[in-house]
Amino acid sequence: MTQRFTLVLSGGGLKGLAHIGVLRALAERGLTPSLVVGSSMGAIVAGAWAGGIPLAEMERQALEVKRRDVFRVAHVDMALHRMMAPSLYRREPLDALITSLIGDRTFRQLEHRLLINTVDLNAGVQVLWGLPGLEDVSVADAVFASCALPGVFPPREIGGRFYVDGAVMDNLPVRLAAAAGDGPVIAVNVAATSVSRSGIEQQGFAATYVRGLEMVMQVQIESYLRNWQGPPLVLVQPNVEDISMFAFDQTRELIDEGYRSMAEVLDAVGSDLGALDAGIHPRRRVRLSLDRARCVGCGSCTLWAPTIFKMNGDGKPDVISPLHEWSPVDGGSVLHCPTRAIAVHDVSAEVAAAAPVDDAA
Repeated sequence: MTQRFTLVLSGGGLKGLAHIGVLRALAERGLTPSLVVGSSMGAIVAGAWAGGIPLAEMERQALEVKRRDVFRVAHVDMALHRMMAPSLYRREPLDALITSLIGDRTFRQLEHRLLINTVDLNAGVQVLWGLPGLEDVSVADAVFASCALPGVFPPREIGGRFYVDGAVMDNLPVRLAAAAGDGPVIAVNVAATSVSRSGIEQQGFAATYVRGLEMVMQVQIESYLRNWQGPPLVLVQPNVEDISMFAFDQTRELIDEGYRSMAEVLDAVGSDLGALDAGIHPRRRVRLSLDRARCVGCGSCTLWAPTIFKMNGDGKPDVISPLHEWSPVDGGSVLHCPTRAIAVHDVSAEVAAAAPVDDAA
């Protein structure tokens, strides 16, 4: 039986190549999205797939892409215009790459329904190309606009207006995708930031800017997903946090991790997406514990999750509610502990404990 669901592919620089593996895992289980929504690198992968490029060919081309195929410094613009230069990198290499994957076609001419996430630079509003009335434009232009990170690539003019990367406003546009599509939503986020990285402050402007953008995008996503009221949402977060957004030498690892993470989530939730109940999936049972020797008593956990942690007489918190059922967006109190003193133990396979299981922050 054909299942209708929407697939949302986030941006995240080269980490978005993990989406190729995600599509392969879905295809192996006979799952074909009725709508795919792409942002930034997710727009490139989504656009190529919607245009009918076989996954094997998409993977082959991804493995061959080199830095010069995307990033060439706009030396002339920077020399002539200095601070008034439109971008750090030239548009021509990225244009050529996108055209080679998508060709010259409009949204109406695609094999699968596609929406591309952009932002109108002057109006400051989100625009999803491919919606009714926004279908008769070049898919390649819309995809380039979705990749045009401000300052990195120049804005793309479409119909007399200028558009940039939709990630600056909503890197994982699940709310709009749920409204535009039918059935459950599978959302793939490759821009998570919970892994600590060292030395970024020594890697120049671009690295510092991109790291800041990663953090902004993650906060956006967490905010949008908190108290989710839409259709069942399956959130997939490939473990690519330790890979740079501009890493051209880890493509195979990225694709394989996208496949692994999608397959793992499907194993957890099952292939019958229509059977999922409301909320965010997959869920797991966890038990929290505190390393009191590592804890410094800052109280951050009690600020983030006052129903779980409470300060006691020795100036350190107690875990007053240790058992929980968490989705991938729960556990902010753990991530915000500055000394990593809170441990999360997965007890999903254990026999249900007598203590109550709570939703948690």
